[in-house]
Formats: sequence, structure tokens, C-alpha cells
Amino acid sequence: MPVALPIFAAVAMAVRLSSSGPVFYREQRVGKSGKLFRIYKFRSMYTKEYQREVLRYTECDVLQMRRRQDHKHMGDPRVTPVGRILRKLSLDELPQLMNVIRGEMSLVGPRPVVAAELQRYGADAYFYKLARPGITGLWQVSGRNDVSYEQRVRLDVTYCSEWSLWLDTLIMLRTVPAVVKTKGAY
Repeated sequence: MPVALPIFAAVAMAVRLSSSGPVFYREQRVGKSGKLFRIYKFRSMYTKEYQREVLRYTECDVLQMRRRQDHKHMGDPRVTPVGRILRKLSLDELPQLMNVIRGEMSLVGPRPVVAAELQRYGADAYFYKLARPGITGLWQVSGRNDVSYEQRVRLDVTYCSEWSLWLDTLIMLRTVPAVVKTKGAY
């Protein structure tokens, strides 16, 4: 935490100065055993008020926004310029260290999903609920957003069914190069 605090402060200031709205984004996610918890992130998108007032969406844009809620894409106009950098370097995830300290998340595990996403896991939702969600995981080191949702589910099932301390160690070692390369991060 002593190393992270200056980074936290710098990122918080960048978010605050770059666009109006709160510094943090909070959302309810599904944790171990299906228990709901509130995840924290640095805000990387414009607020809805800003979008309505400043950005003028065509009907086509609105349809694209709905699709983007399901799949992350490069060039999403909802993401702030500072948010693009935060997402690219995964700095928007830093506040999740508080979720780890509170016991809601782990450093390694499947990424936390919203309840509606869990339906896409089908019968495999059982595996997802076996583990505490993680800040990093097999999905992040295997391509992140360049991986299809079906592949993401398979990676989460693989992680949960084959968990070992060695697997966590390998994922942690692969996380730094994955973040530095920024492949699949948007």
C-alpha cells in the first residue's frame, strides 16, 4: 500500500481534473458463492449527464452503445482521454485492492461479473462461484478483450477447476508483461 498510495493520488487527481464527475466508479458484482459485493474502480468514462449534454448521439450511435455494454471496443466515445490511458495500463483497477483487503476479491481469480453476465456462463456458473474474483486472472493474461466471451468463460472454468498455487504464481508472473504490452486493453 505505501507504494500504491502515490499512484492512487496521481490517478485520482488526473481523473478529477480531466472530466466532471466522481473519481471512483462503483458497481455491484457477483463474488464467491454468488454473494454480491460492490467493486471499485477509477472512473474511466464520462458521466451519463455529460454524455447527454455534450455528446450528440445518432440512432446508430445508440445501437453501438448498447453493443458496447456487452463487448469492449477500441475508440469507445464514452471513455475519457485519461480513461484510455488508465484502461490501457490497467490503473483503473487499482481501487480493487480495497476489495482484496475486505476479502471480497483476490489478487488472482476470474474477473468479477455483473449478475446479468453470469447467465451467459450457463451451467458453468457453478465453477465461477467456486473462486473469489481476482484483479488479474487467466483471461487477462490470455488476451483480455481480444478473447471472445465464450473463450473467457472457458478460461474462467479452467482456472476454477484446475486452481493451484502454481497456477496463481504463473498468472501473476504473466500479468506484468500483459499489462506492459497492453494487448487487448481498451
